[in-house]
Amino acid sequence: MKAIEDTGKPHDTMKLEIQHSEKGVDSCKLANGKGISATFLNYGAAIARIEVPDRDGNIADVVLGHENPANYVGARFYLGATVGRFANRIAGGKFILDGKEYQVTTNSKGNLLHGGTVGFDKKFWKARVVEEKGDPAVEFILTSPDGDEGFPGTMEVKVMYTLTSKNELMIEYVATSDRPTVINLTNHGYFNLTGSGANSILNHVLYINADSFTPTDGASLPTGEIADVSGTPMDFRKFNVIGDRIGEEYEQLTQCKGYDKNWVLNNYTGDVREAATLYEPASGRVLEIFTDQPGLQFYSGNYLDGSLKGKGGAYYRERSGLCLECQHFPNSPNVEKFPSTALMPGDAYKQTTIYRFSIDPA
Repeated sequence: MKAIEDTGKPHDTMKLEIQHSEKGVDSCKLANGKGISATFLNYGAAIARIEVPDRDGNIADVVLGHENPANYVGARFYLGATVGRFANRIAGGKFILDGKEYQVTTNSKGNLLHGGTVGFDKKFWKARVVEEKGDPAVEFILTSPDGDEGFPGTMEVKVMYTLTSKNELMIEYVATSDRPTVINLTNHGYFNLTGSGANSILNHVLYINADSFTPTDGASLPTGEIADVSGTPMDFRKFNVIGDRIGEEYEQLTQCKGYDKNWVLNNYTGDVREAATLYEPASGRVLEIFTDQPGLQFYSGNYLDGSLKGKGGAYYRERSGLCLECQHFPNSPNVEKFPSTALMPGDAYKQTTIYRFSIDPA
């Protein structure tokens, strides 16, 4: 693998652009001068585009999304969105914190999913250009009031995107609350390193730095077990083609039509370390992911159903994109042995996740 350098084609210098569009949806584009750019929206603090060259210098967008930014409003599938207050699931929408039971919105088979009916993905955030950094950056800011989707406490949330000269897209989250609450933030971007959602992700090659995962029941809720990946299709400790084992008659795959589980990342200390690497052989594009989070949800786009017309006129179908979501474990507030997702007044929730792009010259 090699760093992305000058491909011989004209590139923008490192810069930031802001554009206004319909329905109040504004977009902000960062470019690093090496052919890589990323576009974000104030709706859902979403990643709308990431444009990356292939081994021949051809630049393409490697995330699924809508052609028109206004079409993100009220849309399904969480394309590129920041999800919260609690990403993934909470069983029955109930949890006990500081001796009190809370009931939050249930929006998926009687459980909370990705923050509820109107989660962070369906809110307009304030955008601020960040000039303090040497690399181009933008920060999105949201106030979530006490009782929002049933969650306690007024929460102040910031998500900062920085595009570095090292071809890294850095995501930094910070949140505080004036009452005890729970939090689990992630980005729900769907990647397809071929550069088109018309193609399948089954030929992508994946590595996950995890010896274990959290099995789920039929409602996609963790059983509480931490299971060894050895001898199962969940073992990505060596690079494996995603399509090779996705159709096996293995309960944790057949439950959800493919991969949709939380992997327990190795070496969790709260520091940023390697989480996963995704490679697409035809284009040579490589995505490395680093995070300080304990878990990674790998979702193989099993429920994209062809109803959504995305970029370039492609209809996004099953396996059109995949998600690699850095996170705390699903249903953590109700499983004592999982890392805590509690946020107390006076403390700050902080998370860093980094997407690093490069090219395999082979």
